[in-house]
Amino acid sequence: MLGALAVTSVGLSTRVGAQNAASASKPMPSTATASPAPPTHVAGATPSPSNALCYIIWPPDGAVISGGKLWVRMGLRNMGVCPKGFNVPNTGHHHLIVDTDLPPFDQEIPSDRQHLHYGAGQTDARLELAPGKHTLQLLLGDANHRPHDPPVYSKKITVLVR
Repeated sequence: MLGALAVTSVGLSTRVGAQNAASASKPMPSTATASPAPPTHVAGATPSPSNALCYIIWPPDGAVISGGKLWVRMGLRNMGVCPKGFNVPNTGHHHLIVDTDLPPFDQEIPSDRQHLHYGAGQTDARLELAPGKHTLQLLLGDANHRPHDPPVYSKKITVLVR
């Protein structure tokens, strides 16, 4: 169950869950994973290159996090990262999906404890998760927080917080 939320990334922190985490995990390199094939065409959506790739650099799938505090490092290939509100071709900004499935691709990405927006163009964010098993997934949004066509999203990963 999700608890308190705060957000960090270059001065901005994201906390999901309990505040009792005592130590922060240090970033470690890991192998990036490719996005699964997009499901369908989204009418009226901002176009994206068919070879665009969104991925979570860190933490790796299956990571065990001590204390619950971690940095999430976000990767993107064949597109650029741009703050919300700027309508620049082949760009977008990251949204971190926590403990839920991807939202509908024909609607604006929700903004709540499970759909964290990084509209300033952040590519890393401080996150705090409560003890237990959690899923993380990235979804790239356009200038208006809507998924692209085809949608650009990462593989869903699982982390365990102790």
